[in-house]
Amino acid sequence: MTETHGYLAEGPRVGIRPFGYDDGPEFTAGARESKDLHHPWLFPPADADAYAVYAGRLIEDPAKAGFLVCERDSGGIAGFININNIVRGGFLCGALGYGAFAHAAGRGLMTEALGLVVRYAFGPMGLHRLEINVQPGNVASIALARRCGFRLEGFSPDMIYIDGAWRDHERWAITAEMVSAQGPAPARGR
Repeated sequence: MTETHGYLAEGPRVGIRPFGYDDGPEFTAGARESKDLHHPWLFPPADADAYAVYAGRLIEDPAKAGFLVCERDSGGIAGFININNIVRGGFLCGALGYGAFAHAAGRGLMTEALGLVVRYAFGPMGLHRLEINVQPGNVASIALARRCGFRLEGFSPDMIYIDGAWRDHERWAITAEMVSAQGPAPARGR
């Protein structure tokens, strides 16, 4: 666990901060412990080499932004939320991916954290739209999107190659205007 938290934004129970290379041991331990929770939806890196590649892309690629979800009381990593495929210009959009670690699942931490990431993306990052592509059977992920104010916009057959097959996905989205209409954020940025 990193001693200096360096939160970009924080709520009552969680803070979000960028990935660091030194987060590998804690992150990969969480990924290994959460394998059954994540399968068949996602496959976060579970060893040091895979983490170094994964974190490197999130840290160095300007079309990506990775956020660790940390419990404020301990600073421990509870999960992660990434914004991938960030497009600037007239689009100002990114695609979200996320996962909770097993010890944090079902506690509402990801709902709080996704709210923080959405507001950070629409604030300091200057984005206008975020999308979540979710396999229809991933009930927990769809529930998270709904709780955070995302709207269902469509269905994409055979969209993403995951776990050996092309998988259908529902497309959920939120815009800066939708968040503004929901009122002020309960969290504060730093």
